Amino acid sequence: MRPALRKRRIQLGLTHEEVANGANIDRTTYTNIELGKKNPSFAVALKIKKVLNTDSDDIFLVEECQKDTSDNKAS
Repeated sequence: MRPALRKRRIQLGLTHEEVANGANIDRTTYTNIELGKKNPSFAVALKIKKVLNTDSDDIFLVEECQKDTSDNKAS
């Protein structure tokens, strides 16, 4: 799951469909990107960032990766 991507979409009051339409991709594709089941191409990531009005690449971080990084630091 990509919590920052979901959070930004919700902050803007957008649905999956609205983000997908703005990025010119299928709604299911966007949903899978947000859930962390699919990685966006560079071009699609740029389009999503534009729709969400953000320059941050961190919105595409997957929750499991963030946890793994924290766990490795604690070792």
